[in-house]
Amino acid sequence: MALSSLAPVTLGEGVRTDGPAEGLLVRAHTLHHEGTGVTEAWVEVTNGGDRDVVVDRLDSVTLDLPEPSAGGYELSYYTSGWGQEFGPVDEPLRTPRVLESLAGRSSATTHPWCALHGPDGVVVVSVAWSGNWILRFTEGADGGVRITGGLHDTGFAKTLAPGQSVRGPRVVVATGADLNDASVQLAEVGRVQWYPRNEFAESLPLEWNHWWSYEDHSIDEDVFRANADVAAELGFDICTLDAGWFGPSDPGTHWVDYRGDWHLVNARRFPSGLRALADHVHGKGMRFGLWCEIEALGPKAALGKERPELVALREREPLGYVCLGSPTAQDWAYDTLTRLVEEHGADWIKLDFNLDPGLGCDRTDHGHGAGDGLFEHYTGYYAVLERVRAEHPEVVLENCSSGGLRIDLGLARQTHLTFLSDPDWPEHGLQLLWGGSTMLHPSRMLHWGWSQWWKSDHPHQNFEPAEPGLTADQLDYYRRIAMVGAYGLSWKLPEAPEPVRARLRALHGEYRRTIAPFVAEGELRRLTGQPQRFGGGQRWAGFQYTLPVPADGPADVTGDLTGEVAASAPGEDSGDHLLLLFRLSGGEPTRTIRPLALDPEAEYAVEWTAPAGARPTATSGGADTTGLAGGADTTGLAGGADRRTGADLLASGWTVSLPEEGSAVVVLRRVRGQGSGGR
Repeated sequence: MALSSLAPVTLGEGVRTDGPAEGLLVRAHTLHHEGTGVTEAWVEVTNGGDRDVVVDRLDSVTLDLPEPSAGGYELSYYTSGWGQEFGPVDEPLRTPRVLESLAGRSSATTHPWCALHGPDGVVVVSVAWSGNWILRFTEGADGGVRITGGLHDTGFAKTLAPGQSVRGPRVVVATGADLNDASVQLAEVGRVQWYPRNEFAESLPLEWNHWWSYEDHSIDEDVFRANADVAAELGFDICTLDAGWFGPSDPGTHWVDYRGDWHLVNARRFPSGLRALADHVHGKGMRFGLWCEIEALGPKAALGKERPELVALREREPLGYVCLGSPTAQDWAYDTLTRLVEEHGADWIKLDFNLDPGLGCDRTDHGHGAGDGLFEHYTGYYAVLERVRAEHPEVVLENCSSGGLRIDLGLARQTHLTFLSDPDWPEHGLQLLWGGSTMLHPSRMLHWGWSQWWKSDHPHQNFEPAEPGLTADQLDYYRRIAMVGAYGLSWKLPEAPEPVRARLRALHGEYRRTIAPFVAEGELRRLTGQPQRFGGGQRWAGFQYTLPVPADGPADVTGDLTGEVAASAPGEDSGDHLLLLFRLSGGEPTRTIRPLALDPEAEYAVEWTAPAGARPTATSGGADTTGLAGGADTTGLAGGADRRTGADLLASGWTVSLPEEGSAVVVLRRVRGQGSGGR
């Protein structure tokens, strides 16, 4: 879909002041990524006058869409909440309409993303900001739609002294023929241009995390070491110690109460210290991860009493976090995170944030004003993360916030992985991964799969690896869901029966050899609609990855560009594709699956890995490609009988049969020397 215009943000419309604005300069920036439909927009305001000016609206984008050639626009967006991330909403767009978040976390109530579907294509708009944001939809000229927004104006007021500037967050616009097309471009630009690089994260390491299996009350160094020993045998690359390691040396210490006292290690739980634990993990050939809620301030933490100048307040009441709008607090946070790396041996820091700061801190002794505390907090948080990455580029930074309540393209530029949600039962996981892939590259989405919870009143978090009725097909299904992106697991590993361990070893090998190369660099397209929690949505899920050829041109773009073009567009496909297919509980016994983005003139060798007895067949016109047989688990196919042309696959695909809670891995290897090479 072509944009009618990405109009400059102007004073009086997108930028508003509280009082006189003499000498105020508004500079609208756009950055278009060449060869794609992706454009970034932001605004910079400078006080060129001789007295203070208060800016209380700072839109980054004004976007005009033409009147649809037929009908109206359909608006898609996602609601959110703890364990309710990526809840789909599809509705006819009726203006005026507003999407927003005022909780102080970008995706606490609504994800900062939307799509407008018209007869000529789709436009995706995403606010790259971790705090409060807004998108307004109003009637535009000639029956079209005008979209404005970026930083939320409610509660915002920034005082600019003479010569001072403020820059709004970027808003990203992606256009495409359909949602797959737009989101592929968004993800590829992110992978090539935006996301920070880290060799270990990009290798897609297998992570074990202690949290759900032990929480804080049941974890200690002996338990962690025992799990690390088994993790090494099962092929894991990283063992992460989540909450529960810090605070007073009391076995009853609750992690929530002492957030902020990161200088204290609970010696009752970890008498040998964290460095000894890290050394044990390193000695097993793995990396050591550590959880930290660097922004948070627990009600019993000594930090609040010893360093009151760091505390975020609103109307003199503590908000439960450290205000990083203060340069002093930024230095404290940087020093603390650096100490986790240098003293405790952390190779990976899971950065959590479990509260809603609302409109943020209104103290005026932090270096910010009464109306821009939240804005400056997130600006400061980004600055801290940039300093940590610059000093320790080898350390992985994971973004988490009560699970997935701060998922946005702002933090995606500062961290290496994004944790999607705390709960992780199968249909919930597939809903998250489907939704997350509309804004993030799959290699940046971390999801653990079905965890073994220590104790749960959640009706769906009831997985037990030692359950006698657990089948290999079910275990494959549960673990392959976690393979749609970056892979993680939270189980009591020493209690897993040997047959389960053996199956895990095989699945981990499959992920490394077959799946991870596609997840790391592939373009992801969704082949079905979105599955939903509690039996809703589609009851089959299909994801297709296409490996691109490395693009020519620079690998990154830096600096402020106005109306400029960024090089290094995504490359053409290499011709190889991977499909991950899942039949959820309640799904129909068979489903027609048609791959996308194939070269119709090419021939493909089709390799299936699926439950014994499952039979993919040509939907129409083609020969029966295979009958999967043998082994309790899989069959790999080769030879002339399993070859299909791109045109045949695009037109007819397969009719796939899987058991409930069954999965299949399909690799399409392009027969070299055939086809035109285009998509």
